[in-house]
Amino acid sequence: MMATTHVFAGLALAAPVAAAVPTLSSPLAAGAIVGGLAPDLDLVLEHRRSLHFPIAGLPVAALAVVVALAVPSSPVVAVAAAVVAAWLHAASDALGDGPEMDPWTDVGDRAVYDHVRGRWLRARRWIRYDGAPEDGALALALAVPVLLVFDDWVVPVVAGGLAVSLGYVLVRRRLVAWLPGWLE
Repeated sequence: MMATTHVFAGLALAAPVAAAVPTLSSPLAAGAIVGGLAPDLDLVLEHRRSLHFPIAGLPVAALAVVVALAVPSSPVVAVAAAVVAAWLHAASDALGDGPEMDPWTDVGDRAVYDHVRGRWLRARRWIRYDGAPEDGALALALAVPVLLVFDDWVVPVVAGGLAVSLGYVLVRRRLVAWLPGWLE
């Protein structure tokens, strides 16, 4: 999935809390955005292994939520939103294809690494590749409740991210041909 889809998923997960406690909407949004993006910083390492924790991240995310419920301050809530969004990102990568640049020609079965079992989780291919039309549709569907709940600085960030996402969907298949071979 696109990084923006992961961000929108984290924001959509935080939206009910932001609606219930509007004073925490900014830290929730900031945390969800950081957490939605953070796992993909491993693009320069071993993508979907170095910073993706789909199984080991769940208890950490649950603990972060418990701490945020006990101490609902802005910094604690922001960290909890980041941890939960990062876990959701890692876990949902198993729903797509592998980390290859051109998964439609280089079909692998590895989606995301499970550090607990020491093996790769199988790619489910519900989202065929990042930037696939279904990825764009999911990004749009996740962005709508976010745009309805959040306001202030979040709306232009999400609207800009949505524009980038839909543009990326339009060029994604051609993008591989435009990129240098060493980028793979």
